[in-house]
Amino acid sequence: MKTVFDQATRDELLTRIDSLPENGAAKWGTMNLYQMLTHCTRWDDMTQGSLPVKRMLLGRLIGRMALKNVLKNEQPLGKNSPTAPELISDEKVGSIALQKADWRKRISAYAHFTNPNFVHPFFGSMTKEQVGQFVYKHHDHHLRQFGV
Repeated sequence: MKTVFDQATRDELLTRIDSLPENGAAKWGTMNLYQMLTHCTRWDDMTQGSLPVKRMLLGRLIGRMALKNVLKNEQPLGKNSPTAPELISDEKVGSIALQKADWRKRISAYAHFTNPNFVHPFFGSMTKEQVGQFVYKHHDHHLRQFGV
C-alpha cells in the first residue's frame, strides 16, 4: 500500500498538486479548490502535530474498527466523508498558488515526520505505518475530487 513516507509517493502527490487547474471544479462535495487546498494544509498541520484537533465521540466508539476497514486495501476513500470543524475553511477565495506551495511544503515535510504519538480525531491513535498510508489515502481522495 502507498505511504507518504516513501519518496516516490511524495513525488507523485507533488506532481498531482502541480497539475491542479486554477479554475478546477470539484466532482463531488461542497469545497471549492481554494477550500480543499486550505483543508489539506490544515490536515497536514494536524497530522504533523502543529494543529490540535479534538477527538470525536463517535470515533471513540468505532474509530479503531473503521481504521482497519479503511486501510485493509488500496481502495480510495468514499465521497463526502465528514471532517473535523477545525479543518474546514470558511474562506472561499484566496491565492491558489500560495496554497499549493504551502501544501507542497507540508508534503515534503513527511520525509522527516516527528509525530509518533499522533491521534486522529476519528480513528484515534495510529502507528507511523498507518499514518503514512492514511495520509496518502486522504490526499489522493482530495486530488481525485478535483480530477487529478
